[in-house]
Amino acid sequence: MSERVDCVVIGAGVVGLACAAALAAAGREVLVLEKAALIGSETSSRNSEVIHAGIYYPPGSLKARLCRAGKARLYAYCAARGVPHRQLGKIIVAASAAQEDRLAAIRANAAANEVTDLEWLSAADIARLEPEVRGHRALFSPSTGIVDSHALMLALEGDLGTNGGMVVLGAEVDGGRCEADGIHLAIGGAEPMDLVARTVINCAGLHAPALAARLSGLPSQHVPQAFYAKGHYFRLSGRAPFVHLVYPVPEAGGLGIHLTLDLGGQAKFGPDVMWIDAPDYSFDASRLERFVAAIRTYYPGLDAEKLHPDYTGIRPKIVGPGVPDADFRIEDVRVHGVPGLVNLFGIESPGLTASLAIADLVAGLVTR
Repeated sequence: MSERVDCVVIGAGVVGLACAAALAAAGREVLVLEKAALIGSETSSRNSEVIHAGIYYPPGSLKARLCRAGKARLYAYCAARGVPHRQLGKIIVAASAAQEDRLAAIRANAAANEVTDLEWLSAADIARLEPEVRGHRALFSPSTGIVDSHALMLALEGDLGTNGGMVVLGAEVDGGRCEADGIHLAIGGAEPMDLVARTVINCAGLHAPALAARLSGLPSQHVPQAFYAKGHYFRLSGRAPFVHLVYPVPEAGGLGIHLTLDLGGQAKFGPDVMWIDAPDYSFDASRLERFVAAIRTYYPGLDAEKLHPDYTGIRPKIVGPGVPDADFRIEDVRVHGVPGLVNLFGIESPGLTASLAIADLVAGLVTR
C-alpha cells in the first residue's frame, strides 16, 4: 500500500530547498527527497557562489526577472538569517578597444533589465580599483556579491523544518505515474517505498529531464534533452591581490574564465566550458595552459605556478553547444497538462541568485 503525502520536492539543492521552505511556510506538508547523502552536493555546491546583478540575460526572460528579484530577496534573507555574504561588486573588463562595443551592449541589456547602477571605468579607474588588473575599459557592477551557498542551504533547511517539513537523504526517485488520484512515485535507496503526492516539484537539477522522462503520463514533448557543460576552477595560492570580482566579456556557453573571491578572501578562476556526455566531476589539469592565457588578458602579472586544480561543476543545460543559452523552464499543468506537477528545467546560473524568487513563483503556481 502506498503512503500519501501532500507535497514532494525532488532535489535538495538550493532551489529545491528554497521551494520546499516556501511551500512549508504557506502551510503545505512538504517532503524533500534527495538521492545523495548530503544536501546540495552537485550544482549548488560546485559553482562560483556569486550573487548576480541580472546584467546579461535577455530582457523579459525568466532568468532576467527572477535574477533581479532574487538578488534583492537573497541579500535581505542573508542579512536576516546571518548567512555569510558580501556585496563586493564586480568589474567586467574589455581587454582591447575592439571589445568596447560589447561592453556597451552589455550595459544596454542591463538597463533593459532594470539594472541601472552600472558605471563606466577607464583604464586608469581599473588600475585604481584593482592595481593588478589591466584593461582598455570596463563596467563596474556595485550590486554583485558572493554568498556561502552551504550556509544558505542550511538556513533554508532550517526554515523548512521549522514549518514541519523534512529532507530525506538517500531517497532516489526511480520513476512514477501521473494518475487521477495524484502522482505515484517509486522511491529507491535503502528503504524503498511508494508515495502518492498531490503536488510534485521536480527540482532535480542535472537529472530533472531524466526524472521527468520516467514519469508515465507526462507527454514526452514536454521533456527537454539534457546537455552538460563542465566547468573547471583553479585556485590561486597565497594572498589574493584583489578586492572585487573580475570578469572578461562573456563567451559562448558561459561568462568566461573569471576571478571570484570566497568569503575568506581566497581567489579562484573559472569556470571554463567543456561539453561532456554525462555528469563527470573529474578534473582535467591539462586545461591549465588555456586558463593561464585567458587570465593574463586581464591579469598579466599572474604567476602560473600559483594556480592549482580546485574543483569542477556542471551546468544543467537544455541546449547544446553552438546554440544560444535557453531560458529557465518552469512548467506546470497549464503547459504539460498534468495536475500537481511542476518541472524545473535548465536551472543553471543565475539559479543560486534567483533561488528565492524561483521559490516564490513555484509556491504561487501550486497554492493558488
